[in-house]
Amino acid sequence: MTRIIRFLAVLFVSLACGACSSPDESQTLNAGQKADVTVIFVPKITGNAFFEAANLGAQEYAARQGFKVKYLGSPEAKVVSQIAIIESAIAERAQAIAVSSLDARALDEVMKRALKAGIKVVTWDSDVSGDARLIMVSQGTPSQLGRMLVEMAVKSLGKRGKKPATDPIKYAWHYSQASVADQNSWRVAGEEYIRATFPSWINVNPDNYYSEQDPEKALAVGLRIFQEHPDIDVIICNDSTSLPGQAQALQELGLDATAVTVTGFASPNAMRRFAKDGTVDRWGLWDCQLQGALATYIGYYLASGNQLNVGQMVDVPEIGLIEVMPNAVLDPAAYTASDSGVVLLPRRSEFTAENVDAYNF
Repeated sequence: MTRIIRFLAVLFVSLACGACSSPDESQTLNAGQKADVTVIFVPKITGNAFFEAANLGAQEYAARQGFKVKYLGSPEAKVVSQIAIIESAIAERAQAIAVSSLDARALDEVMKRALKAGIKVVTWDSDVSGDARLIMVSQGTPSQLGRMLVEMAVKSLGKRGKKPATDPIKYAWHYSQASVADQNSWRVAGEEYIRATFPSWINVNPDNYYSEQDPEKALAVGLRIFQEHPDIDVIICNDSTSLPGQAQALQELGLDATAVTVTGFASPNAMRRFAKDGTVDRWGLWDCQLQGALATYIGYYLASGNQLNVGQMVDVPEIGLIEVMPNAVLDPAAYTASDSGVVLLPRRSEFTAENVDAYNF
């Protein structure tokens, strides 16, 4: 109750000031004046544990906060499918969309058309160009996530008796595709961290391995990595389809975490069995349910007549205070308009067999 009172008090001050509010004042939408808003929520692919969990978080949160979420996606990870969904939203005069982009540039044109049509355009999980959306809800900076991926591998190597600081560790990256902005930025940052901290490591395939967010291909590519590099030490899978596929490949070959280190990002539920049977030692993610809730709330907040600018603080119901940061936190050369920015999730999590049952998403 105290939290609700604080939210309403902040709003009362904001409304009383009207146009005099400064961009960095904390704001929240009045719980008693909720607009009738539906946010179109677009994943990279449906049926994937990460995106289904994000949708569950968004739906449950929206029901509590008084707005609607319409989950629209395709069981195949194809840019043309996302473009068709956004074009349909434009034709139907949607109020807000929140999109996890399959490609860093391919959606720009249609997203800009959505903005011109008056739709409040938000991205989450994976971005487009800064001038093709308003706010990006990001799981973390490239530096945070790239380093996290490498450090999880280091911990698992240590458990196997390896010496990551001096051993010539052979490793590879396996993820969806180079055009996905977030995954590629984590790899770039991870590579920089490896070169600076573990110069003896050897990337066996600098061109990387890609499985296009296709579960069957993720398994096939996972098997191919072992065929081409039977002495590989580490495989880093920085997307939620490649990691379970790679773990399945390890299992089918009769290998486990004592022989090869496979790590990356995926939901606890998607990887639980591989942790329990010893196939993988550890992996990570962020709270994708929170990310879905926050992304759709921001779409709702903007569609309800509010504005968000870089430097502004917003007190989000149930979630807390967030800051709109410049796009440069994700890309130093990014778009710099004041109404285009990034909101970072507050935390990330690491999972093992010991703690995985504490999570259910």
